[in-house]
Amino acid sequence: MNYPHPILAKEGWPFIAGTLILAILVSAAGLWSLPFWLVFIFCVQFFRDPARVIAGGPKSVVAPADGRIVVVEEADDPYLNRRALKISVFMNVFNVHSNRSPIKSTVQQKWYKPGSFLNASLDKASLENERCALHLKTDDGRDITCVQIAGLVARRILNYADAGTLLEAGQRYGFIRFGSRVDLYLPLDTRVKVVIGEKVFASSSVLAELG
Repeated sequence: MNYPHPILAKEGWPFIAGTLILAILVSAAGLWSLPFWLVFIFCVQFFRDPARVIAGGPKSVVAPADGRIVVVEEADDPYLNRRALKISVFMNVFNVHSNRSPIKSTVQQKWYKPGSFLNASLDKASLENERCALHLKTDDGRDITCVQIAGLVARRILNYADAGTLLEAGQRYGFIRFGSRVDLYLPLDTRVKVVIGEKVFASSSVLAELG
């Protein structure tokens, strides 16, 4: 599948352009410009959005984001009111923050909830932080909840999917700016393929296999 997005995410273009112009102006004025160039470099690395190989098969749940696994447990899904298998991926500021669909599915419902901006690696961030959740249904009727959660530094969740949107596995659907987390709530008979602490990559790492 051709990757339909630029290698630097469009969400970051104003930040990249602004910090570049500022660094050039400071340099031209003969002032100490190194901190400004470092901010520019940080913005470039933060908003990178590389193409990825889509791993697994039709029942594979791939990572919705780059980061580290911080939760693998049975938990209550607060959106679909069910017991589910919860897998959480924590993104630090050095990870790619483009979010991708964990499996081929159709969006059934979307919820946005304002909230706090706690450290996204904490369990209570799932319930207290600003977040945007999608109810996804696979072609064979399995339900998955995918939740973008803002973090300590993150102040903007971008989500481009709405009810009725068909998402392919690995398809880009959103972005979170500056440190965050994505929670997945999966059916209880799902077979987990990752462990806590494991580093994963969006679309290229298989988190689980649906039963």
